[in-house]
Amino acid sequence: MAVSQGRGRGSCRGERAVSGRGWEWAGPALVASQRPVRGLWGRETGARRRSRSRDQGSGIRMSESPETRSLASASSQLNLTEAEGIDDKEFDIPQVDTPPTLESILNETEDEDESFILEDPALLNMDSIDTHSGETSSLASSDSGDRTNLKRRKKISDANSGIHGSVVRRSVLKGVSAQVVSAAVVSNVIAVGTSHGLALVFDPNQALRLCLGSTAVGAQYGAVSALSINSDCTRLLCGFAKGQITMWDLANGKLLRTITDAHPPGTAILHIKFTDDPTTAICNDSGGSVFELAFKRVMGVRTCESRCLFSGAKGEVCCVEPLLVKAELRDHPITQYALLAMASLTKVLVIGLKPALKVWLTFPYGRTNPASVPLLSWQFVAVQNAVTPMLAFCRGDAIHFLLVKKDESGAIHVSKQKQLHLHYDLINLTWINSRTLALLDSAEKLHVVDRHSQEELEIVDLAEVQLVYNSSHFKSLATGGNVSQALALVGEKACYQSVSGHGGQIIYLGTKRVDYLLKQERFIEALSLAWSFHEGKAKAVVGLFGDQSKRKGVVADRMAEILLQYADRALKKCPEQGKLQVMEQHFEDMVPVMVDYCLLLERIDLLFGQIYTKLSEISVAKGVFLECLEPYILNDKLPSITPQVMKDLLIHFQDRDMMENIEACIVHMDITSLDIQQVVHMCWEHCLYDAMIYVYNRGMNDYITPMEKLFQVIGPPLRAGKPLSDQQVVMGNKLLVYISCCLAGRAYPLGNVPEDLVPLVKHQVFEFLIRLHSTEVASDEELYPQIRTLLHFDTREFLNVLALTFEDFRNDKQAIEHQQRIVDILLTVMVENSDFTPSQVGCLFTFLARQLAKPDNTLFVNRMLFDQVLEFLCSPDDESRHAERQQVLLELLQAGGIVQFDENRLITMAEKAAFYQVCEFMYEKKQLYDKIISCYLNDPVRREEIFSYIHNMLSIPGYSCEEKKSVWNKAMEHIKDLVTINPAKAGELFAVHFFTELRVIVDQLEDQHLVFQLLQSLLDSSDGVQVNRELQQLNPDIHEQYLDLLCQYDPHQVMDFLKVSEYYRLEEAIQVTEKHKLREASAYLLEKKGDVHAAFFVLLEILKHKLSLFTDGAREENEEMAQAAESALEETIALCQRNSHSLNQQQREDPMYAKGKLGEIQTLILGMLDTFNYEQVSNQGDCSHQHQPHSPR
Repeated sequence: MAVSQGRGRGSCRGERAVSGRGWEWAGPALVASQRPVRGLWGRETGARRRSRSRDQGSGIRMSESPETRSLASASSQLNLTEAEGIDDKEFDIPQVDTPPTLESILNETEDEDESFILEDPALLNMDSIDTHSGETSSLASSDSGDRTNLKRRKKISDANSGIHGSVVRRSVLKGVSAQVVSAAVVSNVIAVGTSHGLALVFDPNQALRLCLGSTAVGAQYGAVSALSINSDCTRLLCGFAKGQITMWDLANGKLLRTITDAHPPGTAILHIKFTDDPTTAICNDSGGSVFELAFKRVMGVRTCESRCLFSGAKGEVCCVEPLLVKAELRDHPITQYALLAMASLTKVLVIGLKPALKVWLTFPYGRTNPASVPLLSWQFVAVQNAVTPMLAFCRGDAIHFLLVKKDESGAIHVSKQKQLHLHYDLINLTWINSRTLALLDSAEKLHVVDRHSQEELEIVDLAEVQLVYNSSHFKSLATGGNVSQALALVGEKACYQSVSGHGGQIIYLGTKRVDYLLKQERFIEALSLAWSFHEGKAKAVVGLFGDQSKRKGVVADRMAEILLQYADRALKKCPEQGKLQVMEQHFEDMVPVMVDYCLLLERIDLLFGQIYTKLSEISVAKGVFLECLEPYILNDKLPSITPQVMKDLLIHFQDRDMMENIEACIVHMDITSLDIQQVVHMCWEHCLYDAMIYVYNRGMNDYITPMEKLFQVIGPPLRAGKPLSDQQVVMGNKLLVYISCCLAGRAYPLGNVPEDLVPLVKHQVFEFLIRLHSTEVASDEELYPQIRTLLHFDTREFLNVLALTFEDFRNDKQAIEHQQRIVDILLTVMVENSDFTPSQVGCLFTFLARQLAKPDNTLFVNRMLFDQVLEFLCSPDDESRHAERQQVLLELLQAGGIVQFDENRLITMAEKAAFYQVCEFMYEKKQLYDKIISCYLNDPVRREEIFSYIHNMLSIPGYSCEEKKSVWNKAMEHIKDLVTINPAKAGELFAVHFFTELRVIVDQLEDQHLVFQLLQSLLDSSDGVQVNRELQQLNPDIHEQYLDLLCQYDPHQVMDFLKVSEYYRLEEAIQVTEKHKLREASAYLLEKKGDVHAAFFVLLEILKHKLSLFTDGAREENEEMAQAAESALEETIALCQRNSHSLNQQQREDPMYAKGKLGEIQTLILGMLDTFNYEQVSNQGDCSHQHQPHSPR
């Protein structure tokens, strides 16, 4: 929110304009005003007293100073600190399309009788202030390089602050509306703009006088982004976020002008300023351009002419300030130039609008922080018996002062005055009087500084005001955000339209959104906003310094109060009548909000204390609250619950048969909040095994009892050979996972076993697994019941668990002993037991082979056992499970078990057992690659893979020439087998690796149909396959052989082949087609050969044949025969047309073509067609006659 300062005349002195974003604030603004100077200073130095004596001797008196009278008058008329409370119903508010929200009026200010009368001693001091021109001095230290001096200066400053006393007095004005986005204040007028495009005009007591505009217009124009009131308080200019400008008559609320073309479209109005000339104003848009607006009235028609003073293309201007002259100084010689100061991102410019546009000053900033806000402010000061304008400008932490004078020749001279260096960046700069400035830093602290002495008089923290910023307008969000990154960065801290100062008073536009939202009972929005304050993400607190933890504590306490209010409202608004679902939905909407914010604030005491107590008054609310805790528990956001709440939670879930939910919650809970006896009893009763394991492990450090209970579930049916139910399968899987976790030092189902318990837990689990008998020994129980049960349940997964365990225990001596013991037990249980399938036995030896193949292996296994397994797999009593046994042996070999066998014996037994994959594995190990071809040929499952194998062997580098040659020769031996398996793939293989031997390959094939399929895959390109050109050129006779076979097996494709192929010989091809009586193909080849006559006679024969079929055919076939004859005729004619250009004159006159056979055929065809047409007409007539009704006789 930004502020523009004006001036008053007569009854309208001291105007101010403020604008900003109303959606950020709900009203209260801060007014900072300077107290009487005599009370401020506290004491006067001797030099100052001498200076005052000289001034009085010169006849200058404070009470007679024109500037003093103006300031005092303005202050006395606009005593904002004594504003009385107002009520919306007390005033007659004019009607608008959509009345603005005026919740009017928050927080009545304390009445104060003291009026604001300013006496500026600077106006009495006629000494020249140019004596220090050009000097700079740091506010923190006069010697910036001496840190001791800095501390000493700070102490003096603090001491002086104590002497001065309080320099500013704070008064909080009443809230207006949550929609407010801009405001303008004068001595008797306060104008406020809203986010809905309305302008509200109030009197000094904040009573509403006018409501200008409508929400419909606001929807079109956007928020009011800037305001300005002219010098006599009769006109109000409003600039909008979408670029429009309106002018209003403040006397009657009439719209005078709507300006839409004053500046480029798509840019927001950042500043709108009246000048001393009531017909001229200045506007600055988000494109960085500045325009002069000239208001005219011609023959009763109001117009506006726009002139560009500065283009944003040359450097974006983000602040403008015209020099406004008070009524007492109207005759000042500087007024004739209508000076305007502009601050771009790189420099300050001072231009004169009159009598002609002229640039008087250009002053670059130098190196500055790109996020710093450019600031400008004019003030008249007394210098050498004259009152002269001074421009203060700043970007960052240094304020520059420029004194502007006019000499006798009419030229303007600008002299640089003493700089003011700060230790903070500024976001606002405002003159209080001619020697005192109010500086607002980026931490929202207000510094009151004396310009002459550069002494800091007082600091006021305005963080709680929650200043409104103009960021959205500087980013032009309403028009799509089409601004430069540099301007958008400056806009982050821009508050031009939120601060206004005049007559010793400064108004700051701030927010108190939370209280406003609470009064509207918008609790969720209030909590969200408060949390943004707590986290430092709200615009009002971003970048603030100070004690962050203290601010968080205050906000947290306030949020706790809001949560209790919200709980009360939830109970109060609960539907008293209606369905139970309605009540549940009511609390389901509200309870999660309370839980969320209590957890964010880490206020578990509040959640399970006051809030739970309140909600427990209604059973439905209590149930919803307990069920709402579940997702937080499962996500580990709520690890601990009070015992009473936990007891209520278990009872509630149990009553609603939500046992799975209970189990899921228990395994995430702190065991100390549980009643162990109650939970264990409930887990056994309802088979909640995860929860049971968790309670035993965490509550009693017992890791064995849960395993015993799970074995009792799955053991009996497995020993009896019965299939397990789905529930028992789940239990068995839980048991495997639990054992794996215990042996790996992890807790089940979540977390880790305490480090001091890990060795003990591992030892206990091993001892349990290798027990000879279970705790409750049955009469028929075999040895090692636990290991037997796990092997029968899932051999592979149990062995995987052991493999993972062996990886973790390599350096554990006791664990190594357990490993050997378990391996011995596994061999004892499985090798001599017919209860286990080959797959299960193979899994065991695969597991053993992997362990034995490790370089640091410590296990010992008798090699004879592997020979027994080989015999078991390769020489079974029956031939069932062939694929399973082969896969088991292959996995065993791949896992490293090959070292346990005699390789030659292994190959012999594998060949005998038809384990072709095993044979391939062994042949490849021995580099007998040619023998692998036989493995593929003999394996019905993988025969198709032989082509890829041969291709890879002959293509991939890494194999020797001898190895490749052996594979090539082996493939040539099995040509017929390869073509029989898949002719197409065989053709692809031959075309790449065997094309030079194609004639030999074709001759080897006895089956002509196989030859046809092979050649078709090699030579037929009709399906888009690229044919090997070398193959075609190398074997031209192959084409004629393929043509001959094509005529036999697929004659319809002959013409396509002849047209596409280029490598057959014409004479041989003609002989083939004539042999198979394919006359169309013969005619095509004859024409291609150049024998047109022969081709013509062949086509004539075809035509005669089809005509004879037409004349001899049945009537129902005549139409089809006619089409065939017509097609043959067209082909004959086309032949003549294609070759007519090659006939000489004698041939053209040959009677054969005119009166010979062609003439006869022509006459015959025409006669037949006439006869056919006649018969068709006759048939149609007969049919129609048959369908006519008989006439009565």
